[in-house]
Amino acid sequence: MHRTGSRPLPPLPSRAPVPVDDEPAGTAAVPPADPHGATAVPPAQEVAQLPTTEQPVSRAGRNLRAAIGVGVGLVAVIIASLLIWRPAFLGVLVAAILVAVVELTRALTKGGFHAPLVPLLVGVLAMEALAWSRGPTGLITGFFLTAVAVLLWRLAGGPVGYRRDAAAGILTALYVPFLAGFAVLLLVPADGAFRVLAFITTVIASDVGGYAAGVMFGKHAMAKSISPKKSWEGMAGSVLACMLVATPILVFALEAPWWGGLAFGAALAVSSTVGDLAESLIKRDLGIKDMGDLLPGHGGIMDRLDSLLPSAATAYLLLALVAPA
Repeated sequence: MHRTGSRPLPPLPSRAPVPVDDEPAGTAAVPPADPHGATAVPPAQEVAQLPTTEQPVSRAGRNLRAAIGVGVGLVAVIIASLLIWRPAFLGVLVAAILVAVVELTRALTKGGFHAPLVPLLVGVLAMEALAWSRGPTGLITGFFLTAVAVLLWRLAGGPVGYRRDAAAGILTALYVPFLAGFAVLLLVPADGAFRVLAFITTVIASDVGGYAAGVMFGKHAMAKSISPKKSWEGMAGSVLACMLVATPILVFALEAPWWGGLAFGAALAVSSTVGDLAESLIKRDLGIKDMGDLLPGHGGIMDRLDSLLPSAATAYLLLALVAPA
C-alpha cells in the first residue's frame, strides 16, 4: 500500500536469491526482502532445514574415516614392500623422506628459516644409499657430507641470515634423513624385514595404546603447553601396548630374550612420545597445525614420521644389544 497522494512505484522484477559460498552447510538461505518491506517467503511458511552429513572426527578434529583408510593403505604398502622385495621398501622410504624434507623446509620458511633445499635432497639420497651399502659408517659419512654441502650452498645467499639458514639446514639433515637412515640399517641384515616390522608395529602400538588409554583414563596432562591432550595415563597405555606387541615379535621372530622385548617396547614408547612432542613443539613455534596436507586425515608425510624417526634409532641400538644380527 502506498501513501495518499504519492506516485505509485512501478513493480520491480523479481530476482532469484544469489547463493553465498560461505554460508554454513545445512542452513537454508532466506530470500531478501523486497523494496516495500515484504519478505519473499510468507511468514507462516517454514524454512526447510537441509540435511547434513557429519563425518566422525577424532579429538584433534580430523576425519576418522579418511585417517583410518589412509593409515591402512600405508601399512599395506609397507608390509608388501618388506615381504616381497626388501629393496622396494628402501625405495618407499627414500620417497617418503624426500617429501618430508620438502614439507619441513617449507614449514620452516614460515618462521623465517630458509634451509637450502637442493643439498638436502641430494643428501637424502646419499645418506640412505651409504647406509644401505656401507652401514653405520656410511650413514655418518653421508650426514657430514650433507652438512658441508649445506654450508657451502648457503654461501651464495650472502651473509644476511647465513647462520640461521645454515643451522636450519643442518638440523633438517639430522632430524629427517639421518634418523631415517637407522631404518635402513635395520633393513640390511637377512632378517631385516622382521626388524623393520618389529620397529613399525611397536610404534603403531604406542599410538593406539596411548590414544585408547588417554581417551578412557586421561586426567593428568603430560605437556599441556605443547600437546594439551597427551596425558600420563595415555603414556602408561603406550608402554603397556608396546610391551605386549614387541615381546612376542622379538622372542619368536628375532630370538631375543623376553626381557629384551619388554625393554624394546618400553623404550620405543618413550621415543615415540618424545618424537611426537618434539614435532608438536616445532609446529606450535611456527604457528601451523600440520607440516603438509598430502595424507587426508593425517596431514603431511612429516606428520606421520614424527614418532618413527627417533624410534628408528632407538630400535637399531636396542636390537644390536638384545638381538644382534
